[in-house]
Amino acid sequence: MFQDEARFGRITDPRKCWAPKGIRPVVKKQFIRQYTYLFGAFSPLDGQNDLIILPETSLKTMNIFLEILSDRHKNEFILLICDKASFHGYAGLRIPENVIIEYIPPRSPELNPSENMWDEIREKFFGNTVFKSLDGVEDKLVEAALFYENNPQIVESITGWHWIIDAMDKAQKVIY
Repeated sequence: MFQDEARFGRITDPRKCWAPKGIRPVVKKQFIRQYTYLFGAFSPLDGQNDLIILPETSLKTMNIFLEILSDRHKNEFILLICDKASFHGYAGLRIPENVIIEYIPPRSPELNPSENMWDEIREKFFGNTVFKSLDGVEDKLVEAALFYENNPQIVESITGWHWIIDAMDKAQKVIY
């Protein structure tokens, strides 16, 4: 699984939208600096995904995420591929027994298909939306998380890059 986290908040990013010919769409915009974070792990092989809303990115919240991920996959062994955020690999990180962490090279987000999931969530669930409170942002994140959990084929199509699938096929041949 590839892991990452993303910040979502009340600062809007107006996007193009459809309107009848001759009518200019009106889209509200706001700059309220309130944020929450979505932690996620995505399997490019089968689209299985785990998304958890947490209030910040820190060693404490990464440990919470790892514990929940491990509990949700008690009978599986997870190779979790992370970036090198400061709270992903230093003293104090409690790695569960059924999880091993490997890292992508520093400053290379283009190697992590999780980044594409954040773009997908922002496009499909947050475009041209103004929230009255941070609770509204979290409600929308819950809606998105449930949607992708129930539609793993979409996650697989977004994260299943050919080089990842090819590497896993080769690794399985070596194991078996």
